[in-house]
Amino acid sequence: MKIVCILGSPRLNGNSAAIAKRFCNAVKNRGADVQTFALNKLKFMGCQGCMLCKTKLDKCALDDNLTEVLDSIRDCDILVMASPTYFGEVSSQLKGFIDRTYSYLVPDYRTNPEQSRLRSGKKMIFIQTQGKSDESYFNDVFPRYDYFFQRLGFKNNYLIRACGVLDKGAVENREDVMKLVDDTAKKVMDRKGELDEP
Repeated sequence: MKIVCILGSPRLNGNSAAIAKRFCNAVKNRGADVQTFALNKLKFMGCQGCMLCKTKLDKCALDDNLTEVLDSIRDCDILVMASPTYFGEVSSQLKGFIDRTYSYLVPDYRTNPEQSRLRSGKKMIFIQTQGKSDESYFNDVFPRYDYFFQRLGFKNNYLIRACGVLDKGAVENREDVMKLVDDTAKKVMDRKGELDEP
């Protein structure tokens, strides 16, 4: 099983990265092949709205450090996206990546029942951390991106969320979060449950 992990935090040792590392180690121990990209170390532009991916090309027209990331997701089984919550949203690094996934949609995606250029059945693990301990804050983030990634062919999507983890390393002391990470890793690596809903 091939897994691509996208780290959206500018802090490579932050809480969202710690959760992603725990998850990736858990699936590696179960035989997965994991490729990790730290977006803050890459040089790339956001979507330019050029529409070439809908008129002349079957992929994003931009050629930068994000090209390899986008190509790797075409072949992956599971996509992991990890981000802190900044101003009620994912990091700007992750948002820039997400906007570029527009290139995965076919030109006539508005009317075509097969909207994505990606094969269906992929899974997504969405890791969200936030300083606010109240779970009612920013609980709209995952549903918003779940909606778009469902359209891209990611049909079994899971949320790993840690609230009240403002300080660096705070999540590592959260047994509830780490148990959720381990349980999610086990669930997605269980081939018998591959087509099950989360």
